[in-house]
Amino acid sequence: MPVIIFVVVLLLIVTSCIRIVPQAQACVIERLGGYLTTWGVGIHFLIPFVDRVAKKVNLKEQVMDFKPQPVITKDNVTMQIDTVVFFQITDPKLFVYGVVNPLVAIENLTATTLRNIIGDLELDQTLTSRETINTRMRSNLDEATDPWGIKVNRVELKNIIPPREIQDSMEKQMKAERERREAILIAEGEKKSTVLVAEGKKESAILEAEAAKQAAILRAEADKEATIRRAEGKAEAIRQVQKAKAEGIEYLNQSNPTKEVLTIKSLESFEKAADGQATKIIIPSEIQGVAGLARGVVESVKDEK
Repeated sequence: MPVIIFVVVLLLIVTSCIRIVPQAQACVIERLGGYLTTWGVGIHFLIPFVDRVAKKVNLKEQVMDFKPQPVITKDNVTMQIDTVVFFQITDPKLFVYGVVNPLVAIENLTATTLRNIIGDLELDQTLTSRETINTRMRSNLDEATDPWGIKVNRVELKNIIPPREIQDSMEKQMKAERERREAILIAEGEKKSTVLVAEGKKESAILEAEAAKQAAILRAEADKEATIRRAEGKAEAIRQVQKAKAEGIEYLNQSNPTKEVLTIKSLESFEKAADGQATKIIIPSEIQGVAGLARGVVESVKDEK
């Protein structure tokens, strides 16, 4: 029986000396009260009653959401700001032995750093400079927590809560600004509408003038073409008449006319001349003789009948 008890106690002691460190964790080991080593992922063994696990450290990135802190701006406005800090333990030994209660230390350091930064800014700058504040806080916190084995990856201002009267004033200011922008937009819309109407009238007048110009050009071209056609028609008629006269003269020449025939043709010409407005016609003596001869011929023909 005592042997069984001894074996059981021995197994319990051996089992308690075996440590398995999971992923993303580390164990700080002390021997006889002093720092010995840091265990990483895997299985490890402790010397009974000599070694002990001083602290298990989480190596994952952690998030701490701190409650709102009262801060005073450069223009003496008190407001409440709460922050969110993203940090990661990079050196378990420094984290365990660097500072007492590191998370409380980070919270207090965040509050004091925030007050120092906001104290150099006015209210409007504080409300519009979140990114600048975040960057400065991350830089300051990362530098301050480096001896503690902590790396600050990111700092965000979660809420900025000014006093109630300041909020009311800001709401009135924003309302006035929105009304001003609305009035400007309405005025710009009316201006653009007026400009568009004027441009439309201008383009319409230009198009009407262009249309009238084209119509006048087309009418002038039509009149010109008509005049050209009439002139061409008259010229063609004159050519035809002159051609007919030339052909008549040519036929007359080809027929070898006698002197009497030419004289008769001359009389026919005088007959046409007599139809005009002339009051006196002078007939050459040669034609007068031919005229008497022609009258005698006509009378002889009448006697024969």
